[in-house]
Amino acid sequence: MVSVLFALLTALANGLASVFQRMAASTAPAAKALHLSLFGYLIKHKIWLAGIGLVILASVCQATALATGPVALVQPIFIIELPFTLLVASKLAHRKLPRMTWIAVGLVTVALGAGLAAAAPSGGGDHASIRVWTLTLIATAIFEAVLIGFGIRVKGNTRAAAFGLAAACGYALTATLMKSAVATLDHQGVVAFFSTWELYGTAAGGVGALFLLQNALQAGSLVAVQPPLTLGDALISACYGVTVFGEDVQTSGWLLAAEIVAVIAIAVGCIELSRSLAMVHVPKSAELPGAARADRIPGRRRPAGRLAPARGHHPPGRPRAARPGPRGRNGGPARCPYCPRP
Repeated sequence: MVSVLFALLTALANGLASVFQRMAASTAPAAKALHLSLFGYLIKHKIWLAGIGLVILASVCQATALATGPVALVQPIFIIELPFTLLVASKLAHRKLPRMTWIAVGLVTVALGAGLAAAAPSGGGDHASIRVWTLTLIATAIFEAVLIGFGIRVKGNTRAAAFGLAAACGYALTATLMKSAVATLDHQGVVAFFSTWELYGTAAGGVGALFLLQNALQAGSLVAVQPPLTLGDALISACYGVTVFGEDVQTSGWLLAAEIVAVIAIAVGCIELSRSLAMVHVPKSAELPGAARADRIPGRRRPAGRLAPARGHHPPGRPRAARPGPRGRNGGPARCPYCPRP
């Protein structure tokens, strides 16, 4: 199925972009949070620009997927982005993934397939009335205002989770607008495409969601950001598909129970994958390279808190210098920190 193929390509490109953007955003000063100067800081990093290039590529693949399939089918497939992100990050960091991580990858993949099979998204149109769009945008603005207002009042991982969910809502709205804009291009041509308001709404929503995501990554860990971002995008997109385009999702009887179980399984898997992804970004050793040599060679990469012997004075068992060393405050030789007090 064309929509599924391009949705998977989108997830792969977004996974690579997420790793690159995280590498740049994690170094941003805390003072740049919620300021446009954050973009000014990030744009100076080539790795962040490479991530933006992948985001553009992912947008093209996403537009193709949305043009050939319902929003409620295409967007949930992007959950597979998290395993892609973890695999890419582990390769770049030269780390071996533990067995529990591979179990989580399998859990997310199987649960996603089972959930989509149970929901069986289908049907729906590709345009909505002005009234529907107005109500949708008002509801979205209220939801975003609540999340952003809450995120401003808190710090750390709580802020990261709030901004991550707000970014997910922004990306879901962007996908919904994109589907309508691409449909205009398909049915009415290029001129109508560039004159439709959905196109510029897509651009504005995408930039806003990207801004929220960068602030989320800067505020806390991936463990806090990724689950609400991944699950929020999928679930909110499905809601948009049903309410805006009238898409059909099976929710009768045991199918709804299966979908709930699938969502819970995906959430558990996403949390474990996010923990693994966060560990990938931690250096393998907290020790400074060459620390043993630093103790013996004064002035060369000495670890914090360790002092070199006073000039002209050596611990017992080491040869003494030919010339006398410096004098202390009381007129005696300066004491070496390596020697015990007399």
